[in-house]
Amino acid sequence: MIYLCVPARNEERTLGVLLWKLRKVMAEFGRDYEIVVLDDASTDGTPEVLARYEPFLPLRTHRSEIQLGYGAALEWLLRDAAERAPYPKRDVIVTLQADFTEDPASVVPMVKAIEGGADLVAGVPETPLPPGSRSVRFARWAAPRLLGRAHRSAPVADPLSGFRAYRVVVVLKALRELDEGEALLRGPGWAANLGLLARAVPHARRIEEVPFQVRSIPRPRGSRFRSLSTLRALLPLRRTSWPAAPGR
Repeated sequence: MIYLCVPARNEERTLGVLLWKLRKVMAEFGRDYEIVVLDDASTDGTPEVLARYEPFLPLRTHRSEIQLGYGAALEWLLRDAAERAPYPKRDVIVTLQADFTEDPASVVPMVKAIEGGADLVAGVPETPLPPGSRSVRFARWAAPRLLGRAHRSAPVADPLSGFRAYRVVVVLKALRELDEGEALLRGPGWAANLGLLARAVPHARRIEEVPFQVRSIPRPRGSRFRSLSTLRALLPLRRTSWPAAPGR
């Protein structure tokens, strides 16, 4: 089983397109799959979009009435998929954004890499990322410098990206290492993605990368990206070390 985990907040303009594209890609791929979406207290038409697509997709939807934030929403989805996966050593979790910037067609080579023996597969943009706002450009420049060795020595080219595939057993092992009540992920997007990578790497015997096409989508809503809060959340991760994965 492949669990496509999508945290969503106020993505009514892009979520439906993403779901329909995933349906087409996975139908051609011919694997059993489930799309799991957590609606993180959206205030737009996101719930209505999900309701329209539920009859046509293997889609599980959940809603939080209180805004959790990206890290907590993603952790909820990871826990949900990991707990329900019937074959953790074979099943796969794919994490992707609801804004349709990551090409769903790239899910196929990522899952094939897991089927070929990888335990963790990271998406790597084929082309330079769109320039974005001044705030985004500044954060992209500053983050690697702020993180230093934690960024340079990471086992994947872009440790801040969240477009990844995990063998479910890797996520389960990361969760079992937590103390009671401890969160797996903290902080907004980049910090949560880097933190998840750090939790997963010690349990991944083989790590691979797959190129994907970045989709430049006109933003129907204002950007929620805040460079200063994003960089501040990365500060505790400067000491991240990257132990060799078992068997490497």
